[in-house]
Amino acid sequence: MRKIILASRSPRRKEILKITGLNFTVCDGGYKEDLGLPLSPRALARYLSLKKAEAVAHKYRNAIIIAADTFIVFKNRLLGKPHTDREARKMLMMLNGKAHSVITGFTIMDTASNKILSRSVSTKVYFRKLDREEISAYIRSKEPLDKAGAYAIQGIGAILIEKIEGDFFNVMGLPLCALTEGLKKFGIHVLKQSQ
Repeated sequence: MRKIILASRSPRRKEILKITGLNFTVCDGGYKEDLGLPLSPRALARYLSLKKAEAVAHKYRNAIIIAADTFIVFKNRLLGKPHTDREARKMLMMLNGKAHSVITGFTIMDTASNKILSRSVSTKVYFRKLDREEISAYIRSKEPLDKAGAYAIQGIGAILIEKIEGDFFNVMGLPLCALTEGLKKFGIHVLKQSQ
């Protein structure tokens, strides 16, 4: 089995990839995302994931690198991760009672052959109508900080969500179905290898 590298420091991505049963190593290349690049949201997600893969690829001669980048799109505006309570409140008020898209770009790279596959996946998320006290209480939990769009669907933030259309794992940061389909093109068949 080829060495598989997850180019991410995200505990959520690590948790999702573990579901596959694949053995992998985590290596974050330290690439800093720039959401201001003049690309469409889906193209930007693919580009950022590619750059994250490239940031670690030089360390491995014969490995499969998996990298991803996730952000929120609301009314053609990109929302990354809030770093303060104030930023989190602003994002949550913006999304309150409305629908938005979660876009994840992912790249699979074979460092031996230089074969690269980059895709993007979009999931629609509908927030229920929240009152100010609920938003304040959620911010006090500190969960919104450092989460794209200021919420974590896998945490207490799940109660903010009325429904989703698309891949649940995409909202967490790694579209598992699309990723495992992509891995087949690199000779990695998750279900066959987990038996």
